[in-house]
Amino acid sequence: MEITRRLTDTVQAGPVSMGGRHPIVVQSMTNTRTEDAAATLAQIRRLAECGCEIARVAVPHLEAANSLAAIVKGSPIPVVADIHFDHRLALAALEAGVHKLRINPGNIGSAARVAEVVNAARQRGVPIRIGVNAGSLGRELLRKYGHPTPEALVESALSHVRILQDLDFHAIVISLKASDIPLTVAAYRQLAEQVPYPLHLGITEAGTAYAGTVTSAIGIGALLLDGIGATIRVSLTAPPEEEVRAGFAILKALGLRRRGPRFISCPSCGRTAVDLIGLANDIETALGGLPDPVVIAVMGCEVNGPGEAAEADIGLACGQKASLLFQKGKVVKKLANANLAEAFVAEVHAFLAARRLEESRP
Repeated sequence: MEITRRLTDTVQAGPVSMGGRHPIVVQSMTNTRTEDAAATLAQIRRLAECGCEIARVAVPHLEAANSLAAIVKGSPIPVVADIHFDHRLALAALEAGVHKLRINPGNIGSAARVAEVVNAARQRGVPIRIGVNAGSLGRELLRKYGHPTPEALVESALSHVRILQDLDFHAIVISLKASDIPLTVAAYRQLAEQVPYPLHLGITEAGTAYAGTVTSAIGIGALLLDGIGATIRVSLTAPPEEEVRAGFAILKALGLRRRGPRFISCPSCGRTAVDLIGLANDIETALGGLPDPVVIAVMGCEVNGPGEAAEADIGLACGQKASLLFQKGKVVKKLANANLAEAFVAEVHAFLAARRLEESRP
């Protein structure tokens, strides 16, 4: 079943398009000191190797802003400057060539200062992301609503949006984040009905790698199933590369992106004749870094395996003495159970090499 996405305006961050009918963009944020340009660039390059399409960097002070030109020049993907309160940092970031700003225009100073930043962004074709967090709502909204509610988040976002619209600026992306899933999902659903702009999805402060991935998958996944969202960031207390892998895993699970392998494996049971858990983990470790969009199945028995994973491009159905190698549900050969992970990994590489060759032919 195909997900019907809600159409929004398209916003351009350098060469990357967000919104419209463009693929949902996966992004992350560096955790280096931005003033250390070499370390920041090294991390951005690692993120890009994982498939990250946009990298955000914190710009809390002038030393960080002074490193942006070198970071932008050396980065293989668009760079977003994350700025709070100080409009001078936003101007410096734009001068350095960043591809996108993350600011809340109501929090960076007077109307004249906001206009100065917006005009500079317009001249350079740089979009602005408004980022509303439940933990940093203004006092007036908290007095009005008592605590963070979906309505409070939406009202906060719309107040920032109006500032940009009054300046005839419409290259806008919006995020509404909380650590509470129902709150976040309800806020995004309300906002999606009221604005034409691309929405940046995420559950903020989601937690450590395992718990945070589960939390993010539920919250982000619920919105993606509604057709909401142009770009995602999985916020984890973990290396940012893990955020990118989790982001693509969410999109692949919903059929929205096809970068890298998608793994199918069955739960172990009494029919299993091999160490299925160890086998599946070894195969995923060996093949998880592939950029090729391929569906790989590791099934525990030869009775139901090929049929249950019929949509897999290539897979294993493990038997008592040997295992069946299948493609698109059809058995193509047997593999000995000895050194099965290594043999199957070799078969996957051969399968992909043949497919690449076929796709390259005119």
